Amino acid sequence: MNWHSLTAKEVIEKLNSSNKGLTRNNAEERLREFGSNKLKKTKRFNAIKVFLDQFKSFLIIVLIVAAVISLFAHSGGINIDAIVIFVIILLNTGLGFFQEYKAEKAIEKLEKMMVPKANVLRENKVMEVNSESLVPGDILVLEEGDKIMADARILESEGLRVNEAPLTGESVPQGKNPFKLMKDIALADRHNMIYQGTQIVSGNGSAVVVETGMNTEIGKISGLVQKIEPEKNPFRHKLDNFARKIGIFILILCAMIVGILIFEGTEPLHSFLVAVSLAVSAIPEGLPAVISLGLAFATRRMIRKNVLIRKLPASETLGRATIICTDKTGTLTQERMRVSEIYTVGKRNHEKDREMLLKIGVLCNNSRLEQDDEKKKEYFIGDPTEIALIVSAKENFLNKKKLSEKESKVKEFAFNSERKMMSVVRKSGKKQVSYVKGAPERILMVCEYKLVNGERKRMSKKDRDNFLKEYEKMAKKGLRVLGFAYRDILGYSKDKLSMEISENHLIFVGFQGMIDPPRPEVKDAVNLCKKAGIKVLMITGDSKLTANAVAKQIGLNEDSIDSPELQKMSDKEIKKRINGISVFSRISPEDKLRIVNILKEKKEVVAMTGDGVNDSLALKRADIGISMGIRGTDVARDNSDIVLVDDNFASIVEGVREGRRIYDNVKKFVKYLLSANFYEVFLVLLVILIWRDPKLLPFLPLQILWINLVTESIPALALSSEEMEEDVMHRKPSKGEILHGIKFFILLAGVVGLCLTGFAFLITLPDIDKARTVAVTTSVVYQMFLVFNCKSKDFIFKSSMNKYLIYAVSSSIVLHLIVLYTPLNSFFYFVSIGYLDWLKVIGLGLFGFLVVESSKFFSRK
Repeated sequence: MNWHSLTAKEVIEKLNSSNKGLTRNNAEERLREFGSNKLKKTKRFNAIKVFLDQFKSFLIIVLIVAAVISLFAHSGGINIDAIVIFVIILLNTGLGFFQEYKAEKAIEKLEKMMVPKANVLRENKVMEVNSESLVPGDILVLEEGDKIMADARILESEGLRVNEAPLTGESVPQGKNPFKLMKDIALADRHNMIYQGTQIVSGNGSAVVVETGMNTEIGKISGLVQKIEPEKNPFRHKLDNFARKIGIFILILCAMIVGILIFEGTEPLHSFLVAVSLAVSAIPEGLPAVISLGLAFATRRMIRKNVLIRKLPASETLGRATIICTDKTGTLTQERMRVSEIYTVGKRNHEKDREMLLKIGVLCNNSRLEQDDEKKKEYFIGDPTEIALIVSAKENFLNKKKLSEKESKVKEFAFNSERKMMSVVRKSGKKQVSYVKGAPERILMVCEYKLVNGERKRMSKKDRDNFLKEYEKMAKKGLRVLGFAYRDILGYSKDKLSMEISENHLIFVGFQGMIDPPRPEVKDAVNLCKKAGIKVLMITGDSKLTANAVAKQIGLNEDSIDSPELQKMSDKEIKKRINGISVFSRISPEDKLRIVNILKEKKEVVAMTGDGVNDSLALKRADIGISMGIRGTDVARDNSDIVLVDDNFASIVEGVREGRRIYDNVKKFVKYLLSANFYEVFLVLLVILIWRDPKLLPFLPLQILWINLVTESIPALALSSEEMEEDVMHRKPSKGEILHGIKFFILLAGVVGLCLTGFAFLITLPDIDKARTVAVTTSVVYQMFLVFNCKSKDFIFKSSMNKYLIYAVSSSIVLHLIVLYTPLNSFFYFVSIGYLDWLKVIGLGLFGFLVVESSKFFSRK
């Protein structure tokens, strides 16, 4: 139903309602018919589903398969391999589940901050009801500050202005009236309708509810969004590819070991068991746990920077974002109008003219300053534009309360969209003064005089044309400009005062230009993005002039296009031009989704911010959807990966910085784990190929498992707490695979480990048990040195100290000593070794450290 194209009377008749409201029985019947007025979630938070989703990682599947094979391959006794792998799997899935569960609870708390109440007229009485019980036909009683809880048609309006940004993206409050409109008119221009999720910023009135729940405009978008499957996280995708490569490698390794052992005369079953044991030991089973723990620790650091991570992988993906598409209002700006320019007729900023201009802004104004006694803090209530005028006057030592007490209000003629002005008549001593503000062109039309250096002078047509040019200059800067005028009124009682008398034959005083200014920290954050190779795109519903003014202030100086221009361009043309564009204005939800799709076709990693329901589709389509914690709607938060607690763009950049730290640290422990894991198995394979005697294995499968346990877990986890690299925000985002840039290091470190451990084994023969013990200890010591090689791509003495890494290495050495010199050594087939052996072991480990560290010099070259 096109409710906006009907008269108020026709709407009430169609809904079988009345100006006195519904009866209690009628409201109850309609509630049963239409259902509760709430947005239904087709996909509610399901703890079991979230837990099972943690097992979808290919790396986890590889570990499960390895654990099951290992379990069945060793039928007798306790299978340490399988137990350890199953524990790691549960730890990994538990961490992922816990983070998503915790984030969901945090979002629930944010949603509870909204008080779902509404004032309605029922049986000709105003009563407060739960918003969920609103039904079509209810008469809403609207006042300043009310949140609109259903779609409704305006019946009466007294200066009613509504913030519709959550639905339309338009930051300037829209005036509302009860007049009938044409049928084919855009939602943003339906001035006789109010919609769920919006808020009244000034005025009062009444409206009849026409749609509730999922039938509201917000409900329709919410239902559509919930049908769309979210995009797969790029980091999880990379991990799955990485796991597939490991899985293929392990299958090839198993086949090689089985083939060699059978060729040498070993029984097929025994060959298979040995191959499975070695292959399982080669799997970096600690990798998923270390990644999950590293991401979990990072999310704790991020929440301190006002970035709430809903899904663990999103924290890393944010660090590899190549494009940040951000809203303007409240994210880049302060969401608070400020007077930035004043124009008076006479001598520039003449004291009397300026004082009168500011005085009109304060006295022709319904916003007010309140005192919170509990918090001992002042706060404003009212229209953002009017609040800006009060602040401007206050900064010039004009106090609204004192001025209002001195000049009491006699009569007010509220703003409406036809007159485009507002006037307030006040008693000033023995006379009355009409203070008027409004659209500059309308104000100038009703002015006959001008205030020049405190004196009234006749205004000519030339003057009027010059003033219009001054107004246009201010408007081109993206300012919202208001005109101000006044007149003295004598000989009229309150009853005889009319709009015609109050708003004609005025004295023009000047203009005040307002803008929602950028947050102070945003310009530096944008510059940091540029240095980091991240493109920032402003995508806003505001006008092109306003968007360009803000963009210029924060350093976005490339091309700007608005929605009509965008719609004339083909996708191919946009792809060519988008690298040279920094601002999209007057953008609709469809435009926003189209921009995201084009960027993804260009293989960009897209982070998209959004606060309104109109942003939900784009949030879900982006690689990282970022919703707003303060002004964001429930629908936007439900479809995002990250919630920005303070709505600040600078917090996104802090999140990017932290995300890059995560990615760097992931690469550090990946290169550490892979360097260490595979050379052990290759050493076994090499010995079998050379000596062709399975009894001369340098490591037993259980000993390889011990090396992995003592060296992988704690030291690798400590690498996740490494500080940021100095160049973390001075390099382009990483687009390569996880192994990109670290393959040479892994190969070199693996070869060094293979040579050192093999050498230690050979020089200790023929005592096979001691040789294995020395080889295992050499491997452990070498890896403890290797972890320091991995802590930075720069030389170790240039990197910051990591106390956790020192604790981790010390713990691993102590654990190995305990196993080596206690009865536990028999369990792992170890024997005690002397101080001379230790000298060889430490010397070899130190030599390996120096070789790997010196390789950084050549790799830098």
